[in-house]
Amino acid sequence: MRNNLFTVGEEVNIKMSGEPVTIFKCQYVKNMKRYSYVVNEYPNTFFFEEELMKED
Repeated sequence: MRNNLFTVGEEVNIKMSGEPVTIFKCQYVKNMKRYSYVVNEYPNTFFFEEELMKED
């Protein structure tokens, strides 16, 4: 298992929209071998690392 790119409380952007969001929860999805993230702004949706980017 590798380390996650983002930490809880970190502000990032959604790649598709550029919208700033804050990481609320991080979880490793073992069968997909990657991390998923829940953000404060969309608590019923999860994002994978490749869908998020650090703010510039």
